[in-house]
Amino acid sequence: MEQDEVVREGCDDVPELDEGWWSSILNDESSYTEDSSVVETKTNPVPQVGALDWDCVRELYEHDEVVLLTVHGFNRGGLLVQGDCIQGFVPVSHLVDMPTNVTDEQRHNLLSEYIGKSLYLKVIECEPSCDRVVLSERAAQAGEGKRKELFESLRAGSTLSGIVTNITDFGAFIDLGGVEGLIHVSELSWGRVDKPDKFLQIGQQVRVMVLSVNEETSRIALSLKRLAANPWEELLRKYSIGDVVEAYITSILKFGAFARLDEGVEGLIHISCIAQGNDHPNLQKMFTSGQKVTVRILHIDAERRRLGLGLVTTE
Repeated sequence: MEQDEVVREGCDDVPELDEGWWSSILNDESSYTEDSSVVETKTNPVPQVGALDWDCVRELYEHDEVVLLTVHGFNRGGLLVQGDCIQGFVPVSHLVDMPTNVTDEQRHNLLSEYIGKSLYLKVIECEPSCDRVVLSERAAQAGEGKRKELFESLRAGSTLSGIVTNITDFGAFIDLGGVEGLIHVSELSWGRVDKPDKFLQIGQQVRVMVLSVNEETSRIALSLKRLAANPWEELLRKYSIGDVVEAYITSILKFGAFARLDEGVEGLIHISCIAQGNDHPNLQKMFTSGQKVTVRILHIDAERRRLGLGLVTTE
């Protein structure tokens, strides 16, 4: 893993990110694990080898050890595995040889082929209160002790490379070489982000900035946008209220249309600025994505990243 010098400027005011979005992202996978009705196994599944030993699980987790476990079941979210003192769940995104762009039927068939096989895994989530153990084949590839090494070397403001392993509505998970961090959707771009998968693709290598590190909870918050200059600051320096500029339509909604300025910032042309005597204009007929329009700067709220635009028409 390559790591650059620490970039301190602009990082001192990074807030501690809410733990809520971490748990929200894992809720779906948790439901897969807990809903035994959707778990599929062989006719003669691997027999249970003993109750879950939390002391054993914690030791595996704290020492960042690699363990060999057998797959005894699966569901659409991943694999169920077990061993002498441990049983848990391996999400699809943490399987090394599992393709991402497959149909549900193809995923079902691919996961079924894992039944009875043994995988080298690492414990990446250990939550006794939720009866939850999550493991990763991808993390195991980094070798034992890598997590502690990474957490000791990571600092807020440092930049490094990683691989996109999973994309959700909340953001993107990045493998940093044995440990995963998360780029929250708000840290993907300085502009508006409606779909994270428009910015990143699974398997893509990206450069990210570390915002915060919590070794106790194994949480690493990352940012993509902070490696680029803040265009909102440029907007405040460059434009004044009333300035007329060119922009390009990016999306059309019921309440107006979004248009992107050359600086990369999107602003909203509200329908009230478009109507001009027509109470219900058909925006889909008026605009097309990529269309060049002339707009007037109505207001700039850099702190909240809000840009109001008015449509300038030529008679």
